Amino acid sequence: MRKKRVVVGMSGGVDSSVTAWLLKEQGYDVIGVTMQIWQDDIREIQEEEGGCCGLDAAEDARRAAEEIGIPHYVMNFKQEFKTNVIDYFMREYLNGRTPNPCIACNRYVKWEGLLKRSMEIGADYIATGHYASVERLDNGRYSLHTAASAKKDQTYALYNLTQQQLKRTLMPLGKYTKEEVRGMAEKLGLLVADKPDSQDICFVPGGDYTAYIEKQEPGKAYPGNFVLTDGTVAGRHKGVIHYTVGQRKGLGLSMGYPVFVLEIRPETNEVVIGNEEEAKLNCVRAEGLRFMSVTDLEGKKRVWAKIRYNHKGGWCVAEKTPDGGLLCTFEEPVKGAAPGQALVLYDDGFVLGGGTII
Repeated sequence: MRKKRVVVGMSGGVDSSVTAWLLKEQGYDVIGVTMQIWQDDIREIQEEEGGCCGLDAAEDARRAAEEIGIPHYVMNFKQEFKTNVIDYFMREYLNGRTPNPCIACNRYVKWEGLLKRSMEIGADYIATGHYASVERLDNGRYSLHTAASAKKDQTYALYNLTQQQLKRTLMPLGKYTKEEVRGMAEKLGLLVADKPDSQDICFVPGGDYTAYIEKQEPGKAYPGNFVLTDGTVAGRHKGVIHYTVGQRKGLGLSMGYPVFVLEIRPETNEVVIGNEEEAKLNCVRAEGLRFMSVTDLEGKKRVWAKIRYNHKGGWCVAEKTPDGGLLCTFEEPVKGAAPGQALVLYDDGFVLGGGTII
């Protein structure tokens, strides 16, 4: 009887390296794969600065695979990444929304792309170094459970995975803390044990996403007016791509009180600002819903919800709207519910589902 084969997406970091080792120890036939997603126009920059998906990362992954004793390959996903992540990222910012490229990459590249190719080479599963756990519930559906380490939990960025994708996915790091994972890597003598986590958007070395967009789409973003909710002009902004709903710092305004971005209007090139009370919302709406632990949301349900990756979350009552969208009424007001970001719902530690904030 052959061993179950699993393809581990290896980014050259400590998490995916330890994931590969754990699965090998559990008896799986493990293959390491690094996804080639870097674009030719930023290849030289990535050679100099690295990044979680750059050329240096591929070499780190190859070396880690050799240390663990598994084969390693590089698969080309450049076109999938450009279409589903980079183009989407720039389009959303130019339209006054705040994209989450990691959510798009997870759904359409790391799972839809990698899973399809892995099945073609006879794999039974794919695996990643995300801090989350895949579990099958009593109702027969698969869902993600939050990680043992709340500060590392990555379920928010994975809420839109499908049932078929979850069924074929292994995430062994969900029950470990980051410190425990680094400890395992050190005991194994892996060279990536102390490698720092990547903080930047992988295709924007240095983190200056506005400069990247302006280089790729010159002339598309240009100065306009900051306006109050009553239409009063309060100053000039640098271009809508520089701002996100909920932003307070970096506005360059002297109003005599803290001001926040309330709305971005690309059609008039205006950025609406207001005071802290105006920035608070009790109700948040979302569209493009995808459910995980349930097939659909029936009636009203009290759930825990997050409006961005680093949001601590809050209790709300969630319900479907007549147009098929989602309405969440929070018990405590929230700030920074930016259109384009995800609204993710949790029920008893499991991802219930979510959608895109409008």
